[in-house]
Amino acid sequence: MAIKKICRVSIHHMVLTTAILVVSFASVTVAFSAQSSSFVNSRSIYKSHTQGLTSTQPRRISHTVERSMVDPNMIGTSLSDAWTSYNVALEQSPLLVKSVTAGVILGCADFTGQALERSMKDDPSEESSVDWGRALRFAIFGFVLQAPWNHFYYLALDGALPPTEDPLSATTGIKVAIDQFVQAPIFTVLIFYFLGLLEGKTMDDVKDQLDDDYKDTMLANWKLWVPATAVNIAFCPPLLRVLFLNVVFFFWSIFLSLKLNKNSDVEVDK
Repeated sequence: MAIKKICRVSIHHMVLTTAILVVSFASVTVAFSAQSSSFVNSRSIYKSHTQGLTSTQPRRISHTVERSMVDPNMIGTSLSDAWTSYNVALEQSPLLVKSVTAGVILGCADFTGQALERSMKDDPSEESSVDWGRALRFAIFGFVLQAPWNHFYYLALDGALPPTEDPLSATTGIKVAIDQFVQAPIFTVLIFYFLGLLEGKTMDDVKDQLDDDYKDTMLANWKLWVPATAVNIAFCPPLLRVLFLNVVFFFWSIFLSLKLNKNSDVEVDK
């Protein structure tokens, strides 16, 4: 039992560390749309170059150029087209697209959490099957609560404190403080109750879990979400903020999945 407890703590810290690193990766998403125009220009330059090849040049050279240059461009074009389509859908149906995206990402996050739990088992013969219901609960949480909550929350926050041209303004600092020290504590309680009741726990069961885990969860939350929220509010366009949250939330959901389901593991061990 002591070894398992140490493993769980180590996994929690690993997930949080990885999540902090992914903040930088996720911010690349914000800049991707700005890069699309320069990418199109580079494709045009390449097209002009290949069209300028004379017919007297060996076809072998032409084929080599095509294999080495066209394929990466085709892959880049597909990604660019997919990103453009996503943004169009996001503008046309923002709440629906954000909700579906969150549902998929959070469901996958729980599958990842379950895989980590199975890898921590001491006895390989204790292999357990995938808990589809648990993953479905996280997907429902993303679709029904996480995305809609953040969609309307950011609309209200930006309405009260409009974004400034300077990303590092006092307004940004105030919004980060409101997000993490007013909104986050409330939303974390909602997460505990939503997932707990969806699992079939009683109100008293959820309250006991909050008494045991709320403080540690909030401390871990601030380690990750204070810098992530600062990046999100300062640099993300309003339309893409929930997408940024969903990417970071993938790793936070793994932490929550392990945290909220640890009692089930203890009961099985007993």
